[in-house]
Parts: sequence; C-alpha cells; structure tokens
Amino acid sequence: MTELSLPRSGSLPLRLVRLYIGLAGYGAGIALLVRSNLGLDPWEVFHQGLSIQTGWSMGMCINLVGALVLLLWIPLRQRPGLGTISNVLLVGTCADAVMWLVPAPSQWPVQWAFLIGGIVTIAASSGLYINAGFGPGPRDGLMTGLHRLGLSIRLARTIVELTVLAAGWLLGGTAGIGTIVFALTIGPLTQIFMRMGRTG
Repeated sequence: MTELSLPRSGSLPLRLVRLYIGLAGYGAGIALLVRSNLGLDPWEVFHQGLSIQTGWSMGMCINLVGALVLLLWIPLRQRPGLGTISNVLLVGTCADAVMWLVPAPSQWPVQWAFLIGGIVTIAASSGLYINAGFGPGPRDGLMTGLHRLGLSIRLARTIVELTVLAAGWLLGGTAGIGTIVFALTIGPLTQIFMRMGRTG
C-alpha cells in the first residue's frame, strides 16, 4: 500500500466503503496466511513472533505495532489520514476474528489454498484501500518517510522488511515457502487490483 498520490475518485460514501472493506479484507488475508502455516510476509512474521513471546493475540500485536510505528512518523514529518488511523484499529482486530472462526487445515492442498487465498485477498484489499485515497498504512508511511530522508523507496522497503523479518524469525515467527511466494506475487497482484479498482 505505497502508491499514495492517487486521484480521489467516487463519492465519499463509496470511498469509505472501499476503505473499510479493504481493511477488513486485509485482516482476513493475514489470518489465512497464518492458518496456512506455510510462511508469512515479513511484518506478519514479526507480529507473530511478538505474539508468541508476549502471549498477546496476533491481532493485538498488529494493532499495537501499527500504533508504535505511527510515533516514528513524528520525526519523519508524516501526516496520518483517516485510513491510517483506521488501519491501526481494524486490521489486527479483523485478523483475530477470522483466525478465531477459521481453524488451521491439516492437509497440504488446503494449506496451499489458504496461502494463495490469503495473498489474493491481501492484494485485492490493498487495491480497495489504496484507491479509497484516505492515506497510507502506518508501515507504508514509515517507508515513504524514510524516502523523504533520501533513501529510495526500494531501499527503504528492503531495509525495513529485512529487519522485521529477521527480528520476527528470531522471536519464533513463521518464515517459509509462503514468505517467498508472498514476496514474488504481492506486488504484481496488488497492481492488477489497483488498476481494476480505478477502471471499475
């Protein structure tokens, strides 16, 4: 969720619907990745590792880390929007709700279905959330803030995600084949859904 200068299209109610469906879907996608047990994206590896070490739910860790990351926006002179604050409150909450409803599968075809479904859900939800135009998520804002300090977006993203991936793995988070699949597919899929959202 890093394309931040998109034109705001559609009425305000429609944009709000996109925003909140996108945030809820993003949380649901995270839950499917967790339940697949095949590997998570770097931030979720960190959130899961933190959950393991603290005993807090993963959703609570997602929300708390998002709030803490927002504090880093202050020296970076980033300004949160409605989408930013809503992200902090809703994504982890929805992830917890779906994990409570959906048990982990034991057969590998279902695990892969959960992994692929989670990635597609996150990509589609990102397209909705970004096209709503209410501001970046806290983690994406951190990267764009670092970009303002002179780092390229690619370098900033690489530094941040490798750092949280390593920290999460050391804390016990699940990194695996799903982590690689996510890294290779999430960018192109998100771009496809963003284009669909702008033309639909």
